[in-house]
Amino acid sequence: MIEPESVFGQINNNRGFGRLLLRGLPNVSLEVGWLSFTHNLLKKAVVDRNREMAAQGSP
Repeated sequence: MIEPESVFGQINNNRGFGRLLLRGLPNVSLEVGWLSFTHNLLKKAVVDRNREMAAQGSP
């Protein structure tokens, strides 16, 4: 089971995002989409960096 609350907690606390800046359903959907995109992109960057470091550390 996936826990979405942790993602929102990371976006709010770790990324410093407190409130939506835009109003209206289409604008809010766009803003949440960008937040989700950047969250996933940062997660992928961490995974890629860890793989690269593991590959460099192994003989």
